[in-house]
Amino acid sequence: MVREARLDPEVEVLWEDFHAEVNVTSEQLRSWLLTRGSGTESFGAGPDLDLPEPGRQILAVLRKRKVDLTREDIEVMREAVDRIRSLTAARPADGVADDEWRRALLDLGHDALVER
Repeated sequence: MVREARLDPEVEVLWEDFHAEVNVTSEQLRSWLLTRGSGTESFGAGPDLDLPEPGRQILAVLRKRKVDLTREDIEVMREAVDRIRSLTAARPADGVADDEWRRALLDLGHDALVER
């Protein structure tokens, strides 16, 4: 008999919020982070290729099952949700800042151009 692991209800809600705010796939986020990390100090030898933080942490959480979350993962999810919501609430009015704003959101796994 297989028993389903039960999570704290607060973690369940956070999991749903995280996946609603992080609206790109893990592969899309990884591709974006590789693009952002491909400057003069490009790609280290590790499996995550020195991807920028906090995107690398968010990517690691996206690759996990809910029952495999650690305390650190829960904190990453909480911070990501807070940062994404804070940024989306502060959308700039001008086009140049809008591009920087969108890139900051993409670094967190949120594409502002994706319809909810």
